Amino acid sequence: MHNSLKCVPFAVAFALAGCNGGQPEPKSTTQAAPQAKKENFDYADMFKKASLVEPVTTVDCTLEDGTNSTCMKITVKHVPDELDIGPFCPKTLDDEGGVWGWTGENAGTYRINASFLKMLDELGYHFYDDDGTVHVVDTLLTAPEDDNTCINVALDDTVTMTMLIPTMPKKADSPADLDTVAKVGVALDGVPIFADAPSIQATGHMPALDVCGGHVDPGGYYHWHATASDIDTAYATEGVTAECHVHQNSAAQFGYAFDGYPIMGSREYTDLEPEDLDECNGHVGPLVEDGEPQYHYHASVEFPNLPKCLVGVSAEENFSTTAKIGIGSAQPVGQDGPNGGHQQGGGPNGQGMPPGFSEAAETLGTTEQALMEALQSNGGRNADLSAVAADLGVSEAELKAALPKPPQR
Repeated sequence: MHNSLKCVPFAVAFALAGCNGGQPEPKSTTQAAPQAKKENFDYADMFKKASLVEPVTTVDCTLEDGTNSTCMKITVKHVPDELDIGPFCPKTLDDEGGVWGWTGENAGTYRINASFLKMLDELGYHFYDDDGTVHVVDTLLTAPEDDNTCINVALDDTVTMTMLIPTMPKKADSPADLDTVAKVGVALDGVPIFADAPSIQATGHMPALDVCGGHVDPGGYYHWHATASDIDTAYATEGVTAECHVHQNSAAQFGYAFDGYPIMGSREYTDLEPEDLDECNGHVGPLVEDGEPQYHYHASVEFPNLPKCLVGVSAEENFSTTAKIGIGSAQPVGQDGPNGGHQQGGGPNGQGMPPGFSEAAETLGTTEQALMEALQSNGGRNADLSAVAADLGVSEAELKAALPKPPQR
């Protein structure tokens, strides 16, 4: 259910794996050709007012290829007023949480319950104690004490996000792949959409999703990792027993991608299956009866049911937030601070710089990046410190003295 806890920063001794936003392509100075009619963007009515901090406006913007354009400016709350979220992590093996897309052995989409957690246990990922208590942590309140934890971050109701969506979409020279937690777009309910969450294999931890495919970012705001308005179709395809409380309509528009093209459900407005889809799961066609044909994406019928790539050019600085950390925040990559698994950076498995490691690098006479790369290449969380020391050209004793101490259980 809706969680209104305020976030209290806590220094995490070893950062979790990061989420990578897509990086801008090299710029060139070009002029956009109008490829979509501005009347397709009915700003006042498209987005739910329950999510908006201020009315949607049109502003001048610059696309990532240097093109001057105009964009919708959408500023939203940490979560829409009427949106119930959760559950995410079960407290015990007797409880049932949200869902997870497991990509290892026995890959598939699972409810987070005793059956799934016991399967992970057999594969070497131990998310619960002998008494059945699940390791659950809010990484903005405390550091993970176990190698495998289920992450459930509290909401911060002071946070807002601002997004820019081009009003005249422009095709890129080639599609841009959407890597882990790349910025995908914004739903019509005002909730940001990101690509796949970090995997358990990469981080050791599980940032659990609720049954609608969303969770709370380390910055304290809720976001989607799925096409929530058509997620029941994916559950039916994969045989998952779950039912999202968001209204389901596989023929309706879910939102806009950051390149300005609409994201639709898995069906056409006629309720027929879409044909001739490209590698990004998009094609050209009308969105409504008697509508002008335009490019748009479709949800897939398997989880996570989002586009795999974007065909258009996004705006520069298209996502910003008042959150203290995470994608779009003001905190520079690599600085100390709380880290809940969604910050891009240079630590092991891609996470931001853990607290204390900047000072350690300075003490050792090396760079933060070199220190983190040495740790990662020699075992990550369980690094062979003698090998790390050799790579850095210092003694093992000097390395141990400089590194921050891990949290105690």
